[in-house]
Amino acid sequence: MTGVGWTLVEAVARLLEREEREAVLGDLAEAGESPAQGFLAVSGLALRRHVLLWKSWRPWLAAFGLALPCSFLLMGVSLSVSQSYQQIVEPAILKATGVALGPGLMLFLCNVLLLVGWSWTGGFVVGSVSRRTIWVSGALTVLPCMFCLARFHLESMSRLCLLLFLLPAIWGVRRGLQIARIKMSSALVLAVGVTVLTMPAWGTSGPWIPNWALSWPAWYLVLTARKNGREAQRA
Repeated sequence: MTGVGWTLVEAVARLLEREEREAVLGDLAEAGESPAQGFLAVSGLALRRHVLLWKSWRPWLAAFGLALPCSFLLMGVSLSVSQSYQQIVEPAILKATGVALGPGLMLFLCNVLLLVGWSWTGGFVVGSVSRRTIWVSGALTVLPCMFCLARFHLESMSRLCLLLFLLPAIWGVRRGLQIARIKMSSALVLAVGVTVLTMPAWGTSGPWIPNWALSWPAWYLVLTARKNGREAQRA
């Protein structure tokens, strides 16, 4: 099974689980199928397998409940953090342009921690909830980023300031793929920390919806950790 055609077949076969992939490629080799026939067989099987995954609520939650909406919200938080940083480190420039100073240093640090906490917990939930459809969640994160980057027109800021959330989010996804579960103590610390950091905004009505939309993954981790702990005790 050599040549460009079979290389393509093997690439498509990576969409299957390892054991099934090896079995399918072995059957194709024994049957003497052509690369075209092998490609159609493997791609059809991979498509059926991935369609079955979407019968569960988990891929929908990861892709359309987290990746897509939270990417827009986290880009807004990233921009806010970048503007706050600029206002703190470049007060002379902003004073010359007539822009009022933003929040103080402590509030800025709280916002940075919130951005990291929201991004990491959201990424962890995406990675742990639906591993085999992670590529869909990744695509639904990249598309809003590309959309907003193409329409970003703020001369005093770099477009990359919208993407500050990506590194902690990717870190969270990797951890979610690696361990899938988090200890109850760690989950509780994360959830309480994120909630406490949102308290400065509780006096206003505007931030309530985005704050809780970004905070619920942390409490979801608490609930799943509690459930896993109970199941372990019963076992």
